[in-house]
Amino acid sequence: MKTASRIFFESGKLLDLASRAVKLLESCSLCPRKCRVNRLAEEQGYCATGRRAKIASWGAHFGEEQPLVGTHGSGTIFLASCNLRCCFCQNYEISHISEDSYQASPAEMAKIMLELQQEGCHNINFVTPSHVVPQILESLVIAFEKGLNIPLVYNCSGYESPETIKLLDGVIDIYMPDFKFWRPASSENYADAADYPDVARKAMKIMHQQVGDLCLDELRLATRGLLIRHLLMPEALDETEQILKFIAAEISVNTFMSIMDQYRPCGMSSMHPELNHSITPEEWQRALLFADKVGLRRLNQRDIGSLLNRLGII
Repeated sequence: MKTASRIFFESGKLLDLASRAVKLLESCSLCPRKCRVNRLAEEQGYCATGRRAKIASWGAHFGEEQPLVGTHGSGTIFLASCNLRCCFCQNYEISHISEDSYQASPAEMAKIMLELQQEGCHNINFVTPSHVVPQILESLVIAFEKGLNIPLVYNCSGYESPETIKLLDGVIDIYMPDFKFWRPASSENYADAADYPDVARKAMKIMHQQVGDLCLDELRLATRGLLIRHLLMPEALDETEQILKFIAAEISVNTFMSIMDQYRPCGMSSMHPELNHSITPEEWQRALLFADKVGLRRLNQRDIGSLLNRLGII
């Protein structure tokens, strides 16, 4: 069965789309930072990335959400640098520094995708792709020509330009944003992006309009749709409740949610005393109960199973 992205490629539109997207690098406005640097001339803005995409690592990943992992893993490509760069990032060395990353040509990135498909991965999972959308589109032209036909996952922070997300209509099969902050003060303090909450709300609505609720096949693997992550933050359950309420009311009560408790102090979190402790089982339980209260009941299985295990119930 052909993926929606494969069908889009066969329509003949992808090559022109990639060409138009590359031209945006000349005065880059791919993300809400809108640095306006000429990345075609190797100028670098906030994301510290020039003409080529930087790849930190790739491989079959078994730590993602269950509908992506299946039995053979999610074919994850970790793209270095990030347009949000949270101070507490667990991949700080990749998102903030990225000195050891590999600058890949479109052909090289396409080769990686095809290798992951050959290994049996259920999807191609682009992690922090926001700042390298043109490079990904260029690579997809080559990969599709050589037989790529598994779902494409756009695994992002939620800090997305609406114009860039609209460019991807038909190309991306599965959107997986992380809705991190509700209060502008939080996103300004921890990610230098006071506009993040408003930007994320708009972007996720567009994503849902494009792909709808998450669809699973007979093996319970994701084929198309929206999967939203929410990383619980210390002392921020009020923000969690507002985020979950928004998703239920303004996106869909059928949204597949991954409510994550894995926050731990990393990166530069020591600069913020309130971030220097992990999430308690009680905080996680409250978040899951609130999700149920607002009607969000399509939760990643490990969210519930891990909680019961930590509480000593199973």
